[in-house]
Amino acid sequence: MPALVLLGAQWGDEGKGKATDLLGGSVDYVVRYQGGNNAGHTVVVGDQKYALHLLPSGILSPGCTPVIGNGVVVDPSVLLSELSGLNERGVDTSKLLISGNAHIITPYNVTVDKVTERFLGKRKIGTTGRGIGPTYADKINRVGIRVQDLYDESILMQKVEAALDVKNQVLTKLYNRRAIAVEQVVEELLGYAEKIRPFVADTVLVLNQALEDDKVVLFEGGQGTLLDIDHGTYPFVTSSNPTAGGACTGAGVGPTKISRVIGILKAYTTRVGAGPFPTELFDEDGEALRRIGGERGVTTGRDRRCGWFDAVIARYATRVNGLTDFFLTKLDVLTGWEQIPVCVAYEIDGKRVEELPYSQTDFHHAKPVYEMLPGWSEDISKAKSFSDLPKNAQAYVKALEEMSGAPISAIGVGPGRDETIEINSFL
Repeated sequence: MPALVLLGAQWGDEGKGKATDLLGGSVDYVVRYQGGNNAGHTVVVGDQKYALHLLPSGILSPGCTPVIGNGVVVDPSVLLSELSGLNERGVDTSKLLISGNAHIITPYNVTVDKVTERFLGKRKIGTTGRGIGPTYADKINRVGIRVQDLYDESILMQKVEAALDVKNQVLTKLYNRRAIAVEQVVEELLGYAEKIRPFVADTVLVLNQALEDDKVVLFEGGQGTLLDIDHGTYPFVTSSNPTAGGACTGAGVGPTKISRVIGILKAYTTRVGAGPFPTELFDEDGEALRRIGGERGVTTGRDRRCGWFDAVIARYATRVNGLTDFFLTKLDVLTGWEQIPVCVAYEIDGKRVEELPYSQTDFHHAKPVYEMLPGWSEDISKAKSFSDLPKNAQAYVKALEEMSGAPISAIGVGPGRDETIEINSFL
């Protein structure tokens, strides 16, 4: 049975939650493999809307086991709050598994994140201020706190002391903030230990055994390809690897186990935070996309920057991730435009460039080269098959597929769970 990776093929917010939820009823495990509560997935089930930040979207699918892998950074307070909110709405969360090797977002990680971003001023990255970057930095610097450390008070105390030795120096002498007490942090973290103990497991073992037993495992990435720490628009990126390779390290499953990689594409383009965005719109069209598409960050609450579809970054996502399929979302948002521009290349210093430039400087100066495609005015939200779509909508999808380099196997025509056209089965 297949192991599938499902990830964002743009700058995040492509609708991965909808895609994961669509598959959730057909898979046995859904695994978050990177990021933290800086991700946001909105899933609409019937007339109910669920905003998930840390939990895998599969938690809404009965019979599916949701897993938080070792590559994720976990804020225990957010985790418990999110679980409580779902329980209050009648969602069974008892099957959740959390890797004992996942790193904990501590209170001092959140403090460092906020004061650092404020200190950068105009040079700020546009982080969510939730401590994600500093937690990954602690992980790499080998002073991080892991979930398993909550169950050994002596080790926890030593690790917190080691981390705060340097951080308190920075907070007091550079940022003019008060030092953080080791005992206070340890006490807070220990307070979460028993509450999350029932979920803690050796998820690497669980997932590999599941695949050996022919179970279907779906690996769900947060953020998107262009926010990858290695392959994104650095430094305006996240602190982890949302690309397909991150699923292997972030979940402990070898690459030979992955059989399909699905990229989620929005029918236009958005991003949250600072950084280059060649097709960004500052006119009525941009405002219309934002309004009709409900483009406000699930996690941040910030308005998303909006622009036309960029086939250059779609091709890049296909190459970097080895994509086998695309899931095209929010096609319905484009209903009503007489013509729809699609970016097919860039102009950089007077030269046409077909692929994403490797130079940060060049990408900052890239200007979109547009091809105009005919639009449609018919309501497509009730379409159940590709042939139900207006001819121009069909042509738009086919054009994007040809430009992007992988087949479009599903299309979102509305926010609801059932408002999806499935062209090719993912399983």
